[in-house]
Amino acid sequence: MADLFYLNSVWIMLGAILVIFMQGGFILLEAGSTRMKNAGHIAGKTIFSFGIAAIVFWAVGYGFIFGENSNFFIGMSDFFYPGEEIPGSPYSTVAFFVFQLAFAGIALTIAFGGFAERAKLSVYLVFAVLFSVLVYPVIAHWIWGGGWLAEHGKQDFAGSTVVHLTGAMAALAATILLKPRIGKYNSDGTANNLSGHNQVYTALGVLILFIGWFGFNAGSTLGVEDGFFAFVALNTAMAAAAGAVSALLISWAALGKSDIPTMLNGTLAGLVAITASCAFVETWASVIIGAVAGIMVFYSVRFFEKLKIDDPIFALSVHGIAGVWGTLSTGIFATQELAVVGQAGLLYGGGLEQLGVQAMGITVSAGYAFAVSFLLLLGMKAVMKGLRVTEEQELAGLDISEHGSYGYPEAFNRDDSDSVLPRHLLNAQLLKE
Repeated sequence: MADLFYLNSVWIMLGAILVIFMQGGFILLEAGSTRMKNAGHIAGKTIFSFGIAAIVFWAVGYGFIFGENSNFFIGMSDFFYPGEEIPGSPYSTVAFFVFQLAFAGIALTIAFGGFAERAKLSVYLVFAVLFSVLVYPVIAHWIWGGGWLAEHGKQDFAGSTVVHLTGAMAALAATILLKPRIGKYNSDGTANNLSGHNQVYTALGVLILFIGWFGFNAGSTLGVEDGFFAFVALNTAMAAAAGAVSALLISWAALGKSDIPTMLNGTLAGLVAITASCAFVETWASVIIGAVAGIMVFYSVRFFEKLKIDDPIFALSVHGIAGVWGTLSTGIFATQELAVVGQAGLLYGGGLEQLGVQAMGITVSAGYAFAVSFLLLLGMKAVMKGLRVTEEQELAGLDISEHGSYGYPEAFNRDDSDSVLPRHLLNAQLLKE
């Protein structure tokens, strides 16, 4: 029994490390998907925002999610987590704390996708605290902490709703209030493609996220004794593969050329979609779930663009729409044998009951995350005299305007002494050209 305790604890810590390493994937994904004048800012704010998320989770987040004496919304104990082990647990409860801390950091990183290339650094800082206190822990408690959605049998094994949809709804609130980036839309309403500066970074970021997702999903088994984590990993890999292939093929069919960013988004969409159902469905179903997610993300990106919602790293499509589909999919494909939470899905004799529970969970969770995030940002906008940097700062780039240096200094710190423009405006002019 002691050996099993140690093995389970090591497995959970390995999962936590993989999930935290996903922050590196998000740095490359977001930096590569945006313009080089903001690359250093994006990389740096990802690290410091994870630091904020970790401190807040230690102080109150873990207690709100898993604490005892809970009310309708949150738990009410285990604040300022002391790192004490609970006797009789099959794994280290401190390892479990670190694992859950990693998830809280990912949810915040997803939310910040909607802020990219135009939000003040101070807005990131304040919203990181508020989101980590008032948004993520509430939904996580409802579903994972024994809250009211858990009592209804809501299935979300590793967080299609808790992490991905929650982060995406906060990103949606931000994109609406921040409004599109300069140059994204023309006066006639048509959209311009503000291409990311490094597709190789983006692809490498997706690969790192793919690897990290084995900690995300397989690590959520919280044990090794029956080898079930390998089955979860298999479903995760198959959904990602199907998402990549289906997204590439649908872009090829629709555009006449196979689009690499769409393929990368399809890979992530497949991963997001299978996150809810990876432990509840058979492998053939994981292929279908991933393939549908890859197709959905292609059309979703274009749908949001037509609505003039500027989503630089496609958080709404990859994490939001795919998160919705993944959560619903358990109500369709969950088998009687694997559905240790809730009921079997529609295809396995469960009728519409579990599908209804999944739909209810999506509606209330997305509604809460969006409404609270929107109100928080609206209040911040009033108190902080706006959420967005000035036009001049945005054109020059957040690297120089918020931090005083560039992520790519050799590309920007050039000798243009003959120019009549100040250097930061000259650099902005060069970027536009």
